Order: sequence, then C-alpha cells, then structure tokens
Amino acid sequence: MLKISKRLMGIFEQIGNGHRVADIGSDHALLPVYLIQSGKSPFVIAGELNPGPLAAARKQVRDAGLSSRIDVREGNGLSVLSAGEVDAITIAGMGGGLIRDILEEGLRQGKLEGVTELVLQPNVGEDLVRRWLVKENWYLTGEQIIEEDGKTYEILHAVRSDRAKELNDELYNPDRIQLNDGGKLSQEWLYTLGPWLVSEPVEVWKKKWESELCKLEKICIKLSESDAAESREKEAAFREEIRQIREVLDCLPTAKR
Repeated sequence: MLKISKRLMGIFEQIGNGHRVADIGSDHALLPVYLIQSGKSPFVIAGELNPGPLAAARKQVRDAGLSSRIDVREGNGLSVLSAGEVDAITIAGMGGGLIRDILEEGLRQGKLEGVTELVLQPNVGEDLVRRWLVKENWYLTGEQIIEEDGKTYEILHAVRSDRAKELNDELYNPDRIQLNDGGKLSQEWLYTLGPWLVSEPVEVWKKKWESELCKLEKICIKLSESDAAESREKEAAFREEIRQIREVLDCLPTAKR
C-alpha cells in the first residue's frame, strides 16, 4: 500500500467513509491512490492543471492499477467536475485566497451541487477560507493543525447543514472563548486564529503563532530603518498586531501537546 505524508494523512482522516472524492490540485495523485487502496472511497477524480504533475498523476494511477477508479483530469479548479459527480472535495497546498476563489468560481458554475463535505488545507490565509465558508453557509465542524518537516499546516473540515447560520453564529461568538484575564476574543481574531484551534490550543498551534510574531518583529525592524511617514504608520500597525497576538497567547489556557 502506498505511503503518504503526515499532511496528506491528516487530510485523508477528515474525509467521510464511502464518499466519492474530487482532489483538486492533486499533484502526483498520492491522496486519490491512498483513498482507493484503503477502501475509504469508491471513486476519486484527481484534478491537475500543470503538465508535469498531471503526467506524474497519470503514471501513479496507472502503476497502481487504479485507472478504472481514479479519473485524472486536466483542468483549472473545479472545472474538471460535473454537478453531482462527487460527495466530497479536497483542496490542499494552496493559499487561502486561491482556495476561496476556486470554491467561489465553482459555486457560480454549479460545480458544488451534491457536494456535502469540504476538506481544505490552505498554506496561508486560513481566515479567508473560514470567511467564505460562513458566507456560503458551510459549517466548520473541526480544525486540525499538524507539523511536518518544520512547517505547520491547518486542515479545515466543513459540511453542508440546514443549521449552518445558527451553528456558525455560535462558533464565531466572542462570548464562547474566555481568556484567562477575563477578556474575550473578537470575531476577527476567531477567524484568524481558528475557532476550534483556539478553543483547545496545542503546542504546534502556539509554536506557529510564536513564529508569526518573530516574522512581524523582523518586518518592524526593517520598517524602523526608514524615515518615510508611510513606514512609520505601517510599523505602528504591525506593533499593534504583535501586541494583540501576544496578549491572546499569554491569556489562553495552557497549550496541550
């Protein structure tokens, strides 16, 4: 049986049993092959736009003897799908803005018809994905953060629900998270930090945000070397962001391992 990375395993674990899956931006089709070999999915569409990975995906599927159950298709985003073909869609390894745009375009084209589950792994801009899910009445049922080869990845699992608005209002309610100092997290910070991740912070999550603080500090140092008024304003804004993140990290319950 094929071996897959910790990141792909995290995505695999979020997909519902028996679902027909479309893996968008499938690269070498490792996840589709594993889904079939494991018995979790009966049929997978592997969508890929770039010629190199597309050829690699076709070879991977052919070598695994799974050409009848994995359809490798060339195309951009959800254009590779027809309405009602799959139950679940996975999109991983892209920026949050691109994932949002792919979903939005697919929605306009009717490609999300029949889809009941989304498993999304943005490399950056996770808040953009969370906002889109709320806007389009998808409920974020859970979040996972993992570390592999020195990088952290957030995996978001969302489902269609008739109660999506009610559930999302509760999930992003600032009153839901109580900080140790008695304060509350704003809705904006819940979108940024992750409403589930911040509820039970783990060490990997805290490590990610400590790293973000270091990056912001370096930006501030660079900006401080400039005499331009615009640089002063940007530095002040970043300093305030650093202060707010630090305040949240210091006031959250102790991170779990």
